[in-house]
Amino acid sequence: MHMNQKIQEEILNFHFPSYTEIPNVGLYLEQTQDYINEILYPLTHEKITKSMISNYVKKGLISNPVKKKYSRDQIAVLIYLTLAKTVISLEDIQLLIELKNRSYDNKTAFDYFKKEFENTLYYIFGIKDHLDSVGKDDTFPKALLRNTIMTFAHKIYLEKSFEMLHEQINE
Repeated sequence: MHMNQKIQEEILNFHFPSYTEIPNVGLYLEQTQDYINEILYPLTHEKITKSMISNYVKKGLISNPVKKKYSRDQIAVLIYLTLAKTVISLEDIQLLIELKNRSYDNKTAFDYFKKEFENTLYYIFGIKDHLDSVGKDDTFPKALLRNTIMTFAHKIYLEKSFEMLHEQINE
């Protein structure tokens, strides 16, 4: 199988949850960490740790857990944070979150993020030959989000490509 085909299959088999698929029962710190890492592992080896989550709470990137449990809204932000922190600063992430909070509810924002992320992955990995237009309006915050997504999607592409090259060389 051609290297690109194998990577494309991995991308096609990857499932990124919609907002409503994220557990809403409240997850404890370790469960939250494990859930996010399990989602993202097929794509990237970037991980979130319990101390990172606690640090994001201290920095105000997410609200305090209620009775030590993290809600769907908090988990959605943490998923975004885990990817975005690889390419932009926490200060810039905070700014994007604030812009999002002014205009969109969490479900709308996360589902837009999901669609844009999948759209970008499919394009960058050569599954689609163009980027679809996602959403109804073109705003500056959406352009920033799209470019952030494109940047970490390119990073994922490079990681996957080098991983495959290393495997081929070591065969």
